[in-house]
Amino acid sequence: MSRVESTIWGIHAGRAADAESLFLNKSVIAIGWPHVGDLSPLSPDRESFKEKIVQSYPGMKAGAVPTNAGQLYRFVHEIKIGDYVVYPSKRSRTIHIGRIVGEYHYSQSNEPEYPNRRKVEWLENVPRTQFSQGALYEIGSAMSLFQIRNYADEFRNALEGESTDREVENDETVAVIAKEIEETTRDFVIKRLAQELKGHPFEDFVAHLLQCMGYRTRVAPEGPDGGVDIIAHKDELGFEPPIIKVQVKSTLGNIGNGDVSALYGHVAHQEYGLLVTLGSFTAQARNFAKNRTNLRLIDGKEVVDLIFTHYQQFDASYKGLIPLRRVYVPEALEID
Repeated sequence: MSRVESTIWGIHAGRAADAESLFLNKSVIAIGWPHVGDLSPLSPDRESFKEKIVQSYPGMKAGAVPTNAGQLYRFVHEIKIGDYVVYPSKRSRTIHIGRIVGEYHYSQSNEPEYPNRRKVEWLENVPRTQFSQGALYEIGSAMSLFQIRNYADEFRNALEGESTDREVENDETVAVIAKEIEETTRDFVIKRLAQELKGHPFEDFVAHLLQCMGYRTRVAPEGPDGGVDIIAHKDELGFEPPIIKVQVKSTLGNIGNGDVSALYGHVAHQEYGLLVTLGSFTAQARNFAKNRTNLRLIDGKEVVDLIFTHYQQFDASYKGLIPLRRVYVPEALEID
């Protein structure tokens, strides 16, 4: 058999796999956005698809328009007859692999919520356990339609009858995927905080985080604060040491030596200074703090670490702002 070199696409059948019967019983793949209507008359450029999305879904967030329009455009114009498609079934926990055999067409029969369709010939149905964690993670994309790039060869091997199975302890993608999941979560947390808690609201959040860590806090009122946003202490009245003076920066940029030294100027001999930012610190700022035992810098990465540690103690409003769920991810095994 000749080597499969055609483009390989991945597709999902909806959040609840509601289009699976359409996929497998009618031998088609399909995507939604039914209010857009037939895409055939649109000009073959992405701008036309964006305009149609905006007209059809006026309430859609602006940031989602290019992504959704891009999926529709790819489905109509970039997928070619002879390309291959991978459908991971949530119901059977197997991977269906097929070949595209038809051009784009519009149909509301059977599943009217998935009217944008292409005929497909299903070729293989392979258990998920035959693929690496990396391949499974790639086809778990949040998008309905996507191109498989990083692990395409595993699916080509499956089409050609070659074994794709590998022992878990020899699966080098386990550590990679665990790290990707963690980094994706970190990016999500930082983005949510940066977008929703600019300025004084982020000060309130940091104060709440300190409270979850066992401190009592007093937040300065909005307006000029003299360089100190929060006073943190352990005792009820705030008289007993240690007294921590906290400055908070909701920026995603670098915090320089000037801000760090300014805060330290407000810290008395028996007090402590803490500067918290969603961004990072310059080398000069870190060097300034390194030689001062009563000064601590916490960057965005460390903020997320503290959130992970104390998340269960957060009140409902902050859990709603940063919705997280505890899950288990594979950890790479060290083989002697």
